[in-house]
Amino acid sequence: MKANVGGIDRILRIVVGLALLAVVFVGPQTYWGLIGLVPLATGAIGFCPLYPLLGLNTCGSGKS
Repeated sequence: MKANVGGIDRILRIVVGLALLAVVFVGPQTYWGLIGLVPLATGAIGFCPLYPLLGLNTCGSGKS
């Protein structure tokens, strides 16, 4: 797995993931907030499985 998620993209994924995950504990308290695990995980590992299918790469160096 090569890293394909760049710096800004990574930060945004983690922030959005944490915000969605917070919905489980505050606000409407529905389990739909668990969808936040997806952007949180892809931001943490730096790889998005959908990006190669779409031909995208926001990681400038393409390091692994």
